[in-house]
Amino acid sequence: MDLGVVSVRYARALLKSAVAMKLDTQVYADMQMLAASYINVPQLRFTIDNPMLAKEQKQSLLEIACGKKPAELSKRFIALVLEEGRENALQLMANSFVTLYRQQKNITRGRLITATVVSPETEAKMKQMVETKTQGTVEFETEINPDLIGGFILEYDTYRMDSSVKSKLNAILSRLKK
Repeated sequence: MDLGVVSVRYARALLKSAVAMKLDTQVYADMQMLAASYINVPQLRFTIDNPMLAKEQKQSLLEIACGKKPAELSKRFIALVLEEGRENALQLMANSFVTLYRQQKNITRGRLITATVVSPETEAKMKQMVETKTQGTVEFETEINPDLIGGFILEYDTYRMDSSVKSKLNAILSRLKK
């Protein structure tokens, strides 16, 4: 069976259980941390996929990868995945859970990239604008990229608004080359 299908089925079951137990917010944080751990520590995947490593050690590593104090449901979920021999799909399961949770809670990820630090008020205004457009909650992050020279880039969903000086200068340059 396709790993994508398997991971979504496991993620749906976890979300359903988490909602029923009113642990969905905590499990969401655990799965976000687990997914980030797989990205930030590439050796984690190779270690978890190693058939020579005992399931107890894998369980312990994965619990640590979930953050400081993972929910009991997250621990039981990891144990089930290991018991079923599906640890090779755990990263996909964590990502699928995060995606399903965001869909269910109408959460959009937004990102503001600026050349310099912006005030908290400006950041709040941008976040509010995105929340108004998406009619939902926004998980907003800001990033500083001095290469932009000035202005900003705002991204959410599939939308990207580039009002940076760098892009405007590049546009002028490309027109001059014609």
